[in-house]
Amino acid sequence: MTEREITEPVALCLPGGGLNREAVGWSRTALHDTSGIGRGFRDRGRNKRWEYWAILSPTHIVSLTVSSLDFAGVHGFWVHDRRTGETVDRGAVGGPWTATLPGSLGGGGARARMRGLELSFVEEPGGTRLRARARGLAVDVLAARPEPHELVAVVVPWSERRFQYTVKDVVRTASGTVTVDGVTTELGEAWAILDHGRGRWHHSVRWNWGAAVGRTDGHLVGLQFGARWTDGTGMTENGFVVDGRTHKVSEQLEWVYDLERPMDPWTIRGTDIEVTLTPEYDHATRTDLGPLGTRGDQVFGVFDGWIRVGGERIRIERLFGFAEDVANRW
Repeated sequence: MTEREITEPVALCLPGGGLNREAVGWSRTALHDTSGIGRGFRDRGRNKRWEYWAILSPTHIVSLTVSSLDFAGVHGFWVHDRRTGETVDRGAVGGPWTATLPGSLGGGGARARMRGLELSFVEEPGGTRLRARARGLAVDVLAARPEPHELVAVVVPWSERRFQYTVKDVVRTASGTVTVDGVTTELGEAWAILDHGRGRWHHSVRWNWGAAVGRTDGHLVGLQFGARWTDGTGMTENGFVVDGRTHKVSEQLEWVYDLERPMDPWTIRGTDIEVTLTPEYDHATRTDLGPLGTRGDQVFGVFDGWIRVGGERIRIERLFGFAEDVANRW
């Protein structure tokens, strides 16, 4: 598969709102202007914009989402204690006005505010300040950018009217605090992973996503995998970030898992990769509202195996991360 690398700033949308074919490709930094998504009445109901952060620490998993699906603001905030197995979920759904999102990555902060829930993702020198507050929960974390720093950004084109720009920034160091029921925990060696999305989607879609980050075999490694939703587009969202440098994987990877038994191992393999996730926790979501709904399993645990970069085989040992299978009607 041949994927074009984008090296100059480019607009995702044409003036009329359709896909700019010059924007199709991948980049190591966020170069796309996505401000055309959500503007005006073009394809109203199909515009999807979000910022998702996963914070992974030795004691906690934290999930934060600010999103606008055109017809609703769907915001996520849950905390899982890896020591006790307890999960507290304070996610909420409100009107689209409850979400404030920048037109493009780096163009401003993302915020959600509704009764009982506040989220704020604001750029600071060297990183992004993540704050969230809800009943019994609070998070204040800086997701810093280690230098050198690259990411995996991809435009996936289904058609001139349906397309997605995704940024997976999978190597951020995290520092700060998590508070649950008045008990504050300082994060140890922790990591943050960003999924920034802007696009126009079909009503029904299914995807796989997997990511992991940490130090292994003498390297700082971020793993980024995706499947299903990119099929037939000529693009993938697969790549490795090793010691700050992105290595694009232009190949559809094989995912092996049993959705009926999500706590069994998940294996992802290709020409330059074979890793297996041993699950620790499955964050399962099930919502059925007739024409709208979601079914998802996001399984957290440790990856073991190997990747190959520039001819060098790097051993992956107990790299913490997740893999998921999600089906949405939205």
